[in-house]
Amino acid sequence: MSFTHVAIIGLGLIGGSVGLAIQQHLPGVRTSGFDRDPDVRRRAADLGLVGQMHDSAAAAVAGADLVILCVPVGAMGTAARDMAPGLGADAVISDVGGSKVAVTQALQAALPGRCIIPAHPVAGTENSGPEAGFATLFRQRWCIITPPADAPADRVAALVKLWEDLGAMVECMDAAHHDMVLAVTSHIPHLIAYTIVGTASDLEQVTRSEVIKFSAGGFRDFTRIAASDPTMWRDVFLNNSDAVLEMLDRFLADLAVMRGAISEGDGQAMFDLFSRTRSVRRSIVAFGQDDARPDFGRGDHGKDQN
Repeated sequence: MSFTHVAIIGLGLIGGSVGLAIQQHLPGVRTSGFDRDPDVRRRAADLGLVGQMHDSAAAAVAGADLVILCVPVGAMGTAARDMAPGLGADAVISDVGGSKVAVTQALQAALPGRCIIPAHPVAGTENSGPEAGFATLFRQRWCIITPPADAPADRVAALVKLWEDLGAMVECMDAAHHDMVLAVTSHIPHLIAYTIVGTASDLEQVTRSEVIKFSAGGFRDFTRIAASDPTMWRDVFLNNSDAVLEMLDRFLADLAVMRGAISEGDGQAMFDLFSRTRSVRRSIVAFGQDDARPDFGRGDHGKDQN
């Protein structure tokens, strides 16, 4: 099977990018959309993010064979209930949330008996809102799909193909495993970034203007990550707390080891860790998931992706 009508609920960075990517790569697929914020609906309509804008979630999903929920993970259940009256019996319901166990549970509770196949495109920028979307956001980025055990194989295959058509590389995995992997590769780095930028801002011995004026490259990258949508990341941490806390405890233990090395002047321990992590960075670049050019190629592309 293939999808002919995709409804997008939530028209910020990810939802808007999905709409634009479908129009660019799948021009024969109809798109409809809704956002609970009337101002966002107006701006999204002006930008042409979807083919047809609606004033309710139920109207937006009417006739759709795929619905993609692009709302914060804490709002998934409410969004699903709002659209339920217009949902077709055979529609596939998916999402783009950064945590998968909690989202799966919320959607299954709100829409019992429906075909729910969660997904997570691992792509984004520090910008948010409908104006932030762009059609190439998913190109050469991973999209992780976490189908429940009873998900029909043909519908999973159709969802995989859709994301591949939008430029993504797709991998399927168990929802709990996704949450553990993303806790260490995305959620903890964001938590560290938010915390270190907050620490710098709160330092009494250093003025805020000095923090801004003398920011070195590493701190600038932290501020880019820490500029990400606060509602989205609050909900990610609330809905993936078990995996985040497990990885956070591991990180704090490793950090304590490095503190000990600094305190004891153990240069070899520091050198060994720094050498090992440098090789990880090189592997990421070699795999095509970042850019080795100066300033990460930002001057060439103008758009950063997380």
